[in-house]
Amino acid sequence: MLRRGSTFGWKSVIALSVWLSVWNGGEAQRLYWLGVLPGYVRTEALDVSDNGVVVGTAYNSQGLRRAFRWTPETGLQDLGTLGGRESEALGISANGVVIVGRAEKANYDRVAFRWTSTTGMQTLSGLENGASKAFAVSADGGVIVGWYGNSPQTRAFRWSSAGGLLILPYPVGQPDSPYFEAFGVSADGNTVAGSIGDTPRVFRWTAQTGTLVLGTLGGAASEARDVSGNGSVIVGGSLNAQQQMRAFRWTAATGMQDIGALEAGQSFAYGVSGDGTVVVGISGNAAGLYQAFRWTPATGVQNLNIVYSSLLTPGSRLESALDISLNGRYIVGVGYNATTQRFEGFLLDTRREGDVDGNGCVDDADLLQVLFAFGGGSPAADVNGDGIVDDADLLIVLFNFGAGC
Repeated sequence: MLRRGSTFGWKSVIALSVWLSVWNGGEAQRLYWLGVLPGYVRTEALDVSDNGVVVGTAYNSQGLRRAFRWTPETGLQDLGTLGGRESEALGISANGVVIVGRAEKANYDRVAFRWTSTTGMQTLSGLENGASKAFAVSADGGVIVGWYGNSPQTRAFRWSSAGGLLILPYPVGQPDSPYFEAFGVSADGNTVAGSIGDTPRVFRWTAQTGTLVLGTLGGAASEARDVSGNGSVIVGGSLNAQQQMRAFRWTAATGMQDIGALEAGQSFAYGVSGDGTVVVGISGNAAGLYQAFRWTPATGVQNLNIVYSSLLTPGSRLESALDISLNGRYIVGVGYNATTQRFEGFLLDTRREGDVDGNGCVDDADLLQVLFAFGGGSPAADVNGDGIVDDADLLIVLFNFGAGC
């Protein structure tokens, strides 16, 4: 084992890294098809934690839904219900501990739930009766957002383990609307985004500003689906002046901006990374073909089927990217698995093995991070995740040196 004070010094490391830089190391980028629960025919992956835990919904042949949790080690785990027939998991905390969604009770009420491995599935206090749905949860699992009410009247809520239930206020000067729903929350739980109105418009809420309506791309309607971890970016879809649905990215500085589409078609954004720089979603063309996309300021809209074609078997395709982890590493959604000949949820791990800083290139910056953290427990530099930064992590970086650069 290589330890501090070892004779394996800097010159040896540099010499080895120079030698390895001429060798194109392998990539750990990987695509996982999630499969289906026993007795079910389809899965949709809807959210993912920073450590790659996936949640979503399985469907049986009658269309009944069941919430699931998935990891590479355990596979699909049925989360059950609250005594009824159905459930759906819609969000997971960044630490992978808390799952939220909606489940049916024995009396057929469908209510928002919070799940942990310790408590199991529980209703949220204040939302035990009637109809409600939880869509998103803060990074530590302490704040949950969604909607409650009976059709045609729904109200956006913010629930916290510390403060209980808060019904979000309508925008100042705007009359009550039968449609008011929260879909996204920032990592700290202080910023909420969603949609409001019969003809929906995006809203953003903080305790300081209240509920603010943000507008459209020139058409009549817009809908938000996610907010960045830092609370500064909101993404979703809006009609433009030509009545096309287009994915948007909003910031206070730029306003709502059209981020484009594949093949000049329509698009909708479903997820955004914690820093707001990576957006994922779905884009369709005139022929009705839907494909998953990723957008960054540097690349624009990219077709994930092209970028990660080497991970796809012939005939398989990624149709929709429905969320991205806060750290930007994992993308989840739905695609067609040609091997099993069915639609399944997927997890796409975009990180190259040894890419400590996550910039897509395994280089001397990654090597230095491991060396400076050597002997400690830095999560970023602990490449193999065994709890200590040691020679095993160093070798992973060295053997992949130059990949993606």
